[in-house]
Amino acid sequence: METILPALISFVMAISPQTAGISATTQISIPIVQAAQERVSAPRIFDVWVTAYSSSQDETDSTPNITASNKAPHDGVLAANFLKLGEKVKIPSLFGDKIFTVEDRMNKRKKNFVDIWMPTKQDALKFGIAKADIVLVD
Repeated sequence: METILPALISFVMAISPQTAGISATTQISIPIVQAAQERVSAPRIFDVWVTAYSSSQDETDSTPNITASNKAPHDGVLAANFLKLGEKVKIPSLFGDKIFTVEDRMNKRKKNFVDIWMPTKQDALKFGIAKADIVLVD
């Protein structure tokens, strides 16, 4: 990345310094370059198994109506052990642009899984299991 940003600036200046708002004497400080590098970071993508669960006690712990984040289950809740509570993800191949929030946890033996909350056990069983990429949303 250290070589990409200066090359990009040189390219833009070669095309049109006035359009770029950069003069030949403009110097870019290191903090600005570092901030730009952070904004250009690649999306974090995980290849996982996606399953579904409901609030029935046989699928959860002894508190089926309270998630690990101490909230009631609702549409858009995702359970995962490898992501932080509150992180947001998309599962484009299965749900398009819908955003899920990590608000629950799974059994510790589940390492490469995410679990989507569904309103009924029938819905969860109907969903089944799928392999998919999940994308962290900033």
